Amino acid sequence: MSEQGNLLAIEGLAVRYGAIEAVRNASLEVREGEIVTLLGANGAGKSSILNAVMGLVPVAEGRVVFEGQDVAGQPPERIVRRGMTLCPEGRHVFSNLTIAENLKIGAASRRDKSEAAATQADMLALFPILDERRDQLAGTLSGGEQQMLAIARAMMSQPKIVLLDEPSLGLAPQIVDTIFELIVRLRDRGATILLVEQNVDLALEIADRGYVLATGDIVLSGPAADLRGSGDVERAYMGSH
Repeated sequence: MSEQGNLLAIEGLAVRYGAIEAVRNASLEVREGEIVTLLGANGAGKSSILNAVMGLVPVAEGRVVFEGQDVAGQPPERIVRRGMTLCPEGRHVFSNLTIAENLKIGAASRRDKSEAAATQADMLALFPILDERRDQLAGTLSGGEQQMLAIARAMMSQPKIVLLDEPSLGLAPQIVDTIFELIVRLRDRGATILLVEQNVDLALEIADRGYVLATGDIVLSGPAADLRGSGDVERAYMGSH
């Protein structure tokens, strides 16, 4: 796989949990300014790829090339400092801290506090509901508001790429639409996003390109518009059960 023009290139990635091979020989690439979506049924290995990329689980084989450097095996905090961050499945906000305090934690890797404060102001402008409730405890927010907070917190480190893991999970359809509109706005502002999502139609609607994972293997890839217009994605999903 050519690394030229790629912000992130995953090459021949394998992830194992004991005798279980969760991911085998997965390769994908994300170019600067893109939304790339990684699709697949439950248990296909999507979150394992994101966790391996972020250094949260070991890479058994393969490379994770970020800005031309192989970061496989580096600790998560170093990967965050390099400019990559994860917004995890299930949101995982700090429920006993306020919105403002959660956002400050997202900027922990940044040394310039005045720049971090400017980013926080920017995020609160982008997510006005969070601005209105900045002193409210995160645990008292609705699921949709917590998801907005999780995304805003991930953006506080000013990442070059953000990995979004199942941002629509457990949310009402109207809230999901709002979250996806915000993801598009982030891309329009220059963010690069690798999106793991089970809502295939919505993911392919906003993505530039897509990959489909089935039982640990990438079985399909291409421009999102082409994947939307074919029955291949549905067949790949059916083949993964």
